[in-house]
Amino acid sequence: MNKIFRIDGSFVKNKQKTEFIKEVPANSKDRALERLYSELGSKHAVKRNLIQINDIEEIKPEEAEDPKIRALAEDE
Repeated sequence: MNKIFRIDGSFVKNKQKTEFIKEVPANSKDRALERLYSELGSKHAVKRNLIQINDIEEIKPEEAEDPKIRALAEDE
């Protein structure tokens, strides 16, 4: 069963700082970070060295704010 991690951070693109909070299903913190880097890189064309992570925490499935993530956790 996958755990759910809430990642809080920011990235810089075109000299603008963008903050984010993202919920990611993964088996470990390292996998969650890897998935986050991959998603931000593909969707926003941001290099990994421009992404700053402020906090990463494991949350319970019922605490997930993203309905897709919550549904994914309930299916398992």
